[in-house]
Amino acid sequence: MLKKRIRHNVDEAELNITAFMNLMIILVPVLLLSMVFANITVLELKLPKTQNNEEIDLNELQLEVVIRKDKLVLADTIKGPIQEFPRVSEVYDFAALSKLLIDLKKQVPEKRDITLLAEESTDYQTLVAVMDTVRSYKAVVAASLVDAELFPDISIGDAPDLDSSASAGGKS
Repeated sequence: MLKKRIRHNVDEAELNITAFMNLMIILVPVLLLSMVFANITVLELKLPKTQNNEEIDLNELQLEVVIRKDKLVLADTIKGPIQEFPRVSEVYDFAALSKLLIDLKKQVPEKRDITLLAEESTDYQTLVAVMDTVRSYKAVVAASLVDAELFPDISIGDAPDLDSSASAGGKS
């Protein structure tokens, strides 16, 4: 028994990509424009050094900035607090902190690291503002404004509880 093969004429379907092209014509420029206005930066952080890994030089300046609700405290981990910057009308005094850090940088120009210790309630914008303040400052060089380096190697950690430490600088 022979089977007959039935041939069906299959019409080839046309691919309609007009809607897809319209989407791409609108979507690509919108995405490109949004990337121009999105200012994305990466902040490099390091974990604080533990005392067990290395011997601590008691003569070396080990700076830390403790961020509290009501003040910023610049301190040396060995010698204790250097200066406090109270929060005035919901704004920290970043200019005074920067001025003191510039003076410290002139005393120890080879120093590159600093530790930020923040309370749990510290908001992100405050943390970034403190990081920007300790990393660099605006300086005039050859009639142009540039970012001069202060302490670019930033470590971050939790601020000690006020109850558990006698001073905000970490010295017990």
